Amino acid sequence: MAIDGLIILDASGQPVIQSGYTSFPPAYPLLHIDALNNELSKASRTDSVDPVIYVPPGIGDFSGGSACCHVEMGELRLIASVSGDADPLIAFAFLQAFSDILHDYFGTVSAATLKDNFDVVYQLLEETLDSSGYPLTTSPNALRDIVLPPSLLSKLLASLPAAASTGPTRPGGSVTSNAPSGAFASPIPWRKLGVRHNHNEILFDVNEELRAIVGRNGATLTSNVFGKIETNAKLTGMPDLLLSFSNPIVMTECAFHPCVRLQRWMREKTLSFVPPDGKFVLAEYQYALPHGALAGNVPVPLALKPNITVGEFGGTFMVTFSSRTIKIMENVRIELYLGEGATGAQCTISSAGSGVGSVGGIEGSWTFEPRRQTLRWDIPNMHSSGSWVLRGSWTSKAKIPRPARAFQIYFEVPSYSFSSLKVDQVRLSGETYKMYKGVRLMSCGSVEWRW
Repeated sequence: MAIDGLIILDASGQPVIQSGYTSFPPAYPLLHIDALNNELSKASRTDSVDPVIYVPPGIGDFSGGSACCHVEMGELRLIASVSGDADPLIAFAFLQAFSDILHDYFGTVSAATLKDNFDVVYQLLEETLDSSGYPLTTSPNALRDIVLPPSLLSKLLASLPAAASTGPTRPGGSVTSNAPSGAFASPIPWRKLGVRHNHNEILFDVNEELRAIVGRNGATLTSNVFGKIETNAKLTGMPDLLLSFSNPIVMTECAFHPCVRLQRWMREKTLSFVPPDGKFVLAEYQYALPHGALAGNVPVPLALKPNITVGEFGGTFMVTFSSRTIKIMENVRIELYLGEGATGAQCTISSAGSGVGSVGGIEGSWTFEPRRQTLRWDIPNMHSSGSWVLRGSWTSKAKIPRPARAFQIYFEVPSYSFSSLKVDQVRLSGETYKMYKGVRLMSCGSVEWRW
């Protein structure tokens, strides 16, 4: 079996939108909503709830029970119900795809946004998930030809007779001609006919993410780098592109957009494709370590020296953070869960070797989030020579607090690639115009540092 249905809950746990569930009793989706809300009410933190919740049988012939797969999307939660022998990974892949579609259509997604655009959301549900629960069209570029994004122009066209409607103008200066057979006239499913742009350009964003776990002694237990090539194509006609890399050997476990010709990649390690119009993910990959390197030996570009003492009704800490890279790290965020019952914290920040403390500045700022019972340290910019110390204490209602045994560290490094992947050239064929080509690198990291 496939996905039984989709439900979107608001911040209070009430359903905003749900799919039809035509093959199930009316109370079936309510079982999944109640199961999730019960788990959220019992959890001390919302992110500690298991992503897959077993739902006991309560109605009909579903004697084996079912599963509630859920993800958080801002203030909303998306639920996919699965039963039988369905793979939950299919449900999570669909939830992520549908979340990306909503952000592509509406930008900021909230309960108010969905209520204001009920018609569009339900059309998207009909086009992305069939009555049997199997995903259909999940490409935003293809969906935009079937379901018009909400705009003043589309609302005006909807109010006019069908005979008076004309071809829509898409954001970004592109104009679509009125093809007689509509959205499916093109022989290439991901690109329609008659696309024209005033300025022809294609932009590549090579984004890489480091995921690592560091032990108490400072040794890296595991670290991996996952990359993604996000593309924004604004090209006229039917362009055929060839993208080559100077070191494609660093890419392994690759997954490509359907537009990529796989045989060409297998033979020459180059990407040959006719791109969709607009934004899409061209490729995803994992960084292949050089031969002879230990598994998971990607260097972690930072260092943390925590010294935490837990006492009765609270504790004290001194955390030293420094950078190991010559690049500037941005938007550094260090979090520590202080345990159930934590009520507050008092901290000062200073440079290493200095006894002068502050509560904010170039060394960052700290906050205590009562709802999450988490201490958060934000550093906007971290230079290679920088080293900062966070000192303080916290209080708790619990006699013996139980803080998390690991810090969660997040950071960004602009114009940097962990794998050193480099684009060699981009060649255009099939069209005579000249196009602008741009490549931008961005790396980020998520590190669990144990103490």
